[in-house]
Amino acid sequence: MDPAAVRAARIKAQRLDRPPGSVTDLVRGIVALQAQDLKAARLAVRARTNSLTPQDFDDAVASGALVRTWAMRGTLHLIAREDVGWIVTLLGPVNAEKGRRRRMQLGLDDDFCARAIDQLRDILVEPLGRKEIVRRLGERGIRLEGQMTPHLLGYAANLGIITAGDDSYELLGTPKLKHGLPELVRRYMDAYGPATAEDFATWSGLPLKQVREVFPAELPEFEPAEPCVRLLGHFDPFLLGYRDRSAHLAAEHVSAIQTGGGFLTPHVLVNGEVRGTWTRRGKIIDLTPFGPIPQRPLKAEVDSLVTWY
Repeated sequence: MDPAAVRAARIKAQRLDRPPGSVTDLVRGIVALQAQDLKAARLAVRARTNSLTPQDFDDAVASGALVRTWAMRGTLHLIAREDVGWIVTLLGPVNAEKGRRRRMQLGLDDDFCARAIDQLRDILVEPLGRKEIVRRLGERGIRLEGQMTPHLLGYAANLGIITAGDDSYELLGTPKLKHGLPELVRRYMDAYGPATAEDFATWSGLPLKQVREVFPAELPEFEPAEPCVRLLGHFDPFLLGYRDRSAHLAAEHVSAIQTGGGFLTPHVLVNGEVRGTWTRRGKIIDLTPFGPIPQRPLKAEVDSLVTWY
C-alpha cells in the first residue's frame, strides 16, 4: 500500500478518529494498552475520544473492568477483564520462558517459585501491596530480596494467577483459553492493520515462525480515516504496534522518538505522520516541530491534553 494510505487506514484502526464508546470498549477495540505508567495509558485513551474524561478512565481501572497484567512483550498492559484469561494463556508461557534465565540467576528456581506461588494463593485473600506481600511471604519462609520480588510476581502473572493493580496485586483465578492465536491475530489486524506478520510478532512478543502459521496471506480492505492532529504520549500504542514504523516516522527523526527501552518521546502525529515532539510544563505544552502542523486542530489538541493532567 501507498504510505499515505497506510497512515490513513491505521489512524482509523487505532481509533484515533475518535469513535464514540466507553473506556472499556476502546481498550477492547485496540486489544490492550501498555500500562507500566497508568498516566501514559490515560493519555492514550484521551487521544482516542471526544467524550470521555479522566474520571471515566480512573473508574474503569478502579472497578476492575480493566485489568493490569503482564501481556504483550512481557510488559504491563491494561486489558478488558473478559479478555485477560485467554490473552494471558496465549502469551504468558512465552513471557515466562523468556524470563527463566534471569529467574535462575536470582535464585528463583522452579521449586522455589512453586512454593512461593502456593503461598501467594493463600495470602491474596484481598488485594495487597508489594511490601505486604514480601512481608507475609517472609513469615511463611519465602524470603525475597531485591529483584526477586518483581520477577516472582511477573512469573505468577504470566501463569495467570495474579494481576497487578495500580499499587497492589490480587488473584486472577484460573484463566480459560476461550480464544486462540487466530483470534488474537484477527483482533490485532482490526486494531492495527494494515500490518505484517513481523509487525504482529514484534507487538505480541510471540515467535515469528508461530505467527506466520496463522497470519493471513492476503490483507483485507481497510477504511481510511479523515485527516487529524493528535498529541500522543510516551507509551502510546500507535508506534508500538509495528516493527516497521517508516510509514509514520522518517529515518532522520528516529533517534528523537525511539530513545530505547520501549520508551517513545511524546510526539505530534499529523495525518499519521510524526512531525514533532512535545513536553509539558504544568499547563503549558512546548512543541519541537519537525514539519508543518495545522494550527487550529493543534490548539484543540493542546486544550484537550492539559485537562487530562
